[in-house]
Amino acid sequence: MTQLDTHDPLQDIPLPEPGTMTLDEFLENDVEGYEFIEGELVPMTTGAKRHGEIGVNVIRYLYSPVVENKIGQLYLLTSFKVGNSVLKPDLAFVSTPRLSGDKDKGFPIPPDLAIEVVSPIDIQYQVIKKTLAYLDAGTRCVWVLEPVSQTVTVYKSETDIKTLTREGTLTGDDVVPGFSCPVELLFE
Repeated sequence: MTQLDTHDPLQDIPLPEPGTMTLDEFLENDVEGYEFIEGELVPMTTGAKRHGEIGVNVIRYLYSPVVENKIGQLYLLTSFKVGNSVLKPDLAFVSTPRLSGDKDKGFPIPPDLAIEVVSPIDIQYQVIKKTLAYLDAGTRCVWVLEPVSQTVTVYKSETDIKTLTREGTLTGDDVVPGFSCPVELLFE
């Protein structure tokens, strides 16, 4: 019987010591699997199968309105400067007028739309804190998809918050014009 090699080559990549990397350096070099939150490298949670399925469903329905109307670009787990942090939403939309810069580096701006799919190990406090950070930095809208309750909470500001159930319809409003999808389809 042969033994499988379980060595993870990513373990060989040295991570900077806490406090030795700046926000700009993180944007330039992007450390995979981490976000840069208020000066600290924070490991990202990995999503389960359900998390991935929901993310693909969102892309499936969001892709056509974005491409057909030529209004911007969608991104998966891409770095965005959000205040004093660099966050990587599960999905993001950036409108065409805001697209620019080096495609091999993270965005020095927040996305127009950040989409977070809640994972089983996510802490609600952290999800809300991240959502408010997006809004404070200028993100126009944040969608938080909750697989257990099959709801989408739409944040446009700290006071403009709406939760949609399976029977509701999620729209892009003025952020992603032309997008409309029954919530139940996102959780199929």
